[in-house]
Amino acid sequence: MSATDIHDPNRRDFLYVATGMAAVVGAGAVAWPFIDQMRPDASTLALASVEVDVASLTPGMSLVVKWRGKPVVVRNRTEQEMKDGEAVNLADLKDPIARNANLPSDAPATDANRTTPGKEAWMVMVQVCTHLGCIPLGQEGEFGGWFCPCHGSVYDTAGRIRKGPAPENMAVPVFQFISDTKIRIG
Repeated sequence: MSATDIHDPNRRDFLYVATGMAAVVGAGAVAWPFIDQMRPDASTLALASVEVDVASLTPGMSLVVKWRGKPVVVRNRTEQEMKDGEAVNLADLKDPIARNANLPSDAPATDANRTTPGKEAWMVMVQVCTHLGCIPLGQEGEFGGWFCPCHGSVYDTAGRIRKGPAPENMAVPVFQFISDTKIRIG
């Protein structure tokens, strides 16, 4: 046997493994900026939830806040608005589903299912018309709720579609009262 016929398999295997690892690290270094740019930026994460102080809202007053780029109305409804909402026959509703993210997706659109237990006077919903995404006017229309002048959709005091081309009730986002005067949306 000559010296050229003898080889050290351990050294060759080490070189293959070292070269492969260097290639993996290099590929990771090249790919990381592309992967990292897919994360949401700080301004998006900041909008994930918003806290609203509602201490100054007396019955009949509303406040509109921006959440995830959409207007969310917080309304302290009057006794009459609550009575009007409770008196609606569910068979008269165009959309019988509550559309409340805090409840099961098939919850009926009763006035109580559009609010939160113990805080029925407070209406919190995304103030966007479900027809084409317009912004309805508050305390307008024949049901005293919201009216979208663009195409004539009319919502009642609980944000349920009553007339017009809109197919669904306005959405109620995930929200909770974190104190008697503060609401966290999102």
